[in-house]
Amino acid sequence: MTFEQAKKRSLVLKEQLEQWNYEYYVNDNPSVSDQEYDRAMQELIAIEQRYSELITIDSPTQRVSGQVSEKFNKYVHTSPMLSLGNAFNYDDLIHFDEQIKELTGLPEVEYTCELKIDGLSISLVYDNHLLVMGATRGDGLTGEDVTINIKQIKSIPLRIVQPTLTVRGEVYLSVEEFKKINEERAKNGESEFANPRNAAAGTLRQLDSTIVAKRKLNAFLYYYVNALQHGIQSQYEALQRLEQLKFKTNPEYRYCSNIAAVWEYIQEYEQKRHQLGYEIDGIVIKVNNLNLYNRIGYNAKNPKWAIAYKFQAEVVITKLLNIFPSVGRTGRITYNAVLEPVRIAGTIVRAATLHNADFITERDIRIGDNVQVKKAGDIIPELINYVVSCRQKNAQKWHEATHCPECNSLLERVEGEVDQYCINSVCPKKITRGLEHYCSRNAMNIEGISEKIIERLFKLGYLKSFSDLYQLEQYRAEIIELENFGEKSFENMIASINNSKNNSLERLLFALGIRHVGQKTAKLLARQFKTIANLAAMNIEQLSIINDIGPIVAASVVDYFAIPANQQELALLRQKGVKMEYYATNQHLAQKFENYRFVITGVLSKPREYFKELIESYGGQISESVSAKTTYLLAGADAGNKLVKAQKLNVKIINEEEFQQLLNKEG
Repeated sequence: MTFEQAKKRSLVLKEQLEQWNYEYYVNDNPSVSDQEYDRAMQELIAIEQRYSELITIDSPTQRVSGQVSEKFNKYVHTSPMLSLGNAFNYDDLIHFDEQIKELTGLPEVEYTCELKIDGLSISLVYDNHLLVMGATRGDGLTGEDVTINIKQIKSIPLRIVQPTLTVRGEVYLSVEEFKKINEERAKNGESEFANPRNAAAGTLRQLDSTIVAKRKLNAFLYYYVNALQHGIQSQYEALQRLEQLKFKTNPEYRYCSNIAAVWEYIQEYEQKRHQLGYEIDGIVIKVNNLNLYNRIGYNAKNPKWAIAYKFQAEVVITKLLNIFPSVGRTGRITYNAVLEPVRIAGTIVRAATLHNADFITERDIRIGDNVQVKKAGDIIPELINYVVSCRQKNAQKWHEATHCPECNSLLERVEGEVDQYCINSVCPKKITRGLEHYCSRNAMNIEGISEKIIERLFKLGYLKSFSDLYQLEQYRAEIIELENFGEKSFENMIASINNSKNNSLERLLFALGIRHVGQKTAKLLARQFKTIANLAAMNIEQLSIINDIGPIVAASVVDYFAIPANQQELALLRQKGVKMEYYATNQHLAQKFENYRFVITGVLSKPREYFKELIESYGGQISESVSAKTTYLLAGADAGNKLVKAQKLNVKIINEEEFQQLLNKEG
């Protein structure tokens, strides 16, 4: 076969194989036998082996890969992958519908309903017709590049007829494939996956793509990014367009003319959910008309034009074997139930939360009771109550703990609060939990140092405080000899620890674990005071007058800096080179914008998150609603009700060009 003949034949084979893939994996209606498919694949492989220049990234042969990655690179999404708000009952849905009507001024709103697949969210990017990027959701702004693994999913096309497209969906495992994987793992003496979602997530993040290929992941696509720019007017139409492009969409989606039709759909699929062959945990409801989206707007993390209805949690009955307390990083005591193992929503549950002592005593829950257990939001096991009819006559009343389960210190209860606390500053569990928080992604973002590693290093005496992290290098020889550790792991950990020294002040404030100081408050304080020394010099009255900082937070901050042990720890951190200043993109602008409050609305040239980060980095504040305190309304096309309200309140309204002029002027 000449090169030209091979080229023509390879094009025919590629087209045939992709069509057969589509018929088999998307339509579930194969037109050829497995043997004929395999013969065509082997012929294409032989041609590409002989003429390697004929191998293209969209070739079906490129799905079969033995590539092993060292790690996944980060990928920044061009538009944020937002999460959805939740509805749990009919009243929540009615409230959602009323809000949409109020924002749009419509007497009735049309919706598209889709099954909420219990899987892992992904984003696919096509350029010049080819799949060039497959990424996980991550934190919504930054995910991981898992393209090599995405290509192992046969229902995802490697080439589409449309030149460019970003499309999003859910990777999942069928119940049948999940059972097969767990059976194989059990035979090999490996631990079984808890549920299909965990199996799908674990598989997609495998560094060895051959494992991914074996596990037969699947994907439903449901979100056409920037659909309006491609002439698509509704979510229903967007799903149809995805089908035309040969993406696999979930066939159960439905147009609903009003919220009553939505409720009928929910009731229907709450009954059908266990007959589908894949797991769902609710229904996604989206306003059908895409032109309304920017008028309806967004919250900080969620679009207002969509909501996820979560099915009622499955409640099961099992036996309460024991109750034990645990202590968190703040010293707060949480009570936990040890249960006779029981399956709930696809996973085996052996423990559940009991919240605090009052929760147990008010319900008179006793060890040995048969109890009702559910998964809160289908995630966290929670004990509801005991079954009255099953109580044994000799069941002993339960009594709350009086001493810390870790250090045996006397527990205290804060006046006006239900929780008990261990106030021992050197309690081992408080220290290790505090270190976990300090290293966490949203705090100092130190990678390569897990909960287990922290506990091991604490027991060995190498790690007792935050400042000890910055001198772990002196224990290099000892640490690299630990089980499941090594030179490379140690180097990566130390590099990440050293990188954390350069974090901006808001990360450090959150990492320190000051009571009542979350991420948002930490950022506000960092912008306001610029250095930790300035913040530490404030009194309660000075802090309380700041917007969004009340007397409780103010007292907590002042108390923290008044404790000598905390002062000493901060001095050690400074000595180790940890920066304690706020780093804005531009310090001069950060000062100029510190009293500005912005509201963003309408269609802009870049994602709304871009403008939020820009404004915040210059010291401005973002608010979701227009009020008399609003300095500027940054308005794009289809601004809607926020524009009307701003006009009524005489709030300064600016467009993108004027916003840029404002930045230049202030600069």
